[in-house]
Amino acid sequence: MRDLGVGFRYLVEGQRWVGRHGRSYGFGLLPGLITLVLYAAALVALAVWGEDAVAWATPFADDWTSPWQGLFRGFLTAVLFALGLLLAVLTFTAVTLLIGQPFYENLSEKVDEDVSPDGTAPRSGLPLWRELWISARDSLRIVLRAVLWGVLLFALGFLPVVGQTVVPVIGFFVTGFFLTEELAAVALQRRGVELRARLTLLRSRKTLVWGFGTPLGLAFLVPFVAVFLMPGAVAGATLLARDLLGEETAGAEPDREGADEPVTTGGTDGPVTL
Repeated sequence: MRDLGVGFRYLVEGQRWVGRHGRSYGFGLLPGLITLVLYAAALVALAVWGEDAVAWATPFADDWTSPWQGLFRGFLTAVLFALGLLLAVLTFTAVTLLIGQPFYENLSEKVDEDVSPDGTAPRSGLPLWRELWISARDSLRIVLRAVLWGVLLFALGFLPVVGQTVVPVIGFFVTGFFLTEELAAVALQRRGVELRARLTLLRSRKTLVWGFGTPLGLAFLVPFVAVFLMPGAVAGATLLARDLLGEETAGAEPDREGADEPVTTGGTDGPVTL
C-alpha cells in the first residue's frame, strides 16, 4: 500500500517541476487547449443533433403514442451523450499526447536531464515521423482497450446497488491505470520499451500506478483541469517511469519494491535488460 503514496508523490512532484520551469509549462499547455476545443465542439454537436440522430436510428418508434416515444428517445439521447462524454474522458489524454508529441517529448527529456545524476536523457534515435507512427499505433491500441472497459462498466452501471457503488470505484481505478500508461509512454517509448513490456511493467506495480493515475483521473473530471495538469502529469510520469525501470534519480533514494530485479523490454533494437 506504500506505493499508493509514492505514486501520488510523483504526481505532485511533476506539477512542482513544471511550476519551476515556466517556459516548458507554457509550451505544454498548447496541445491540451487544442484538444479541448476539438472535444468541446464534438460534444456541442452531439448535444444539438443527438436527438435527431436518435430519431433517425429508431424509425420503428415513429408511430408510438405519447409519452412513450418521447421517453424512449429521450432516454437514448441521454445515453448517447453520456457515452460520448465517457469516451471523451477516456480518450482525452491519448489524443492530447498524440497532438503534442513533440512538445511532451521535449518536456520529458528535460525532466530526465534535470534529475539524472549525469545530466543526460535517453533518446530513441528514431526520426520524428517514426515516433509519431509508434505513438499513434500504441495510443489506438490503448484507446480500444479503454473503450471496451468503458462500455463494460457503463453497462454494469445499470445493475442495482452495485452499479451505483462498486462499479464507479472500479471505473476510476481502470481510468487511472490507462491514464498512467499513456503518460508514462512518452518516457518509456524513448527508452525503446514497447507497449506489451510497458503494460507488464505497470501491472507489476499496480498500486504505484493507481496512486498516480486515479487522483489524476478524478481531477480530469473537472472541466478544463486536464489542460492545466497535463504538462505536470507528463513530468510526473517521467519520474514514475524512472522508478519502474530502476534508474537512479539525483538527490533521491529509489523508493521501490524489487529494485534489484532486471526488467526485460522489447525495444526497437531487440530485447534489452534494464
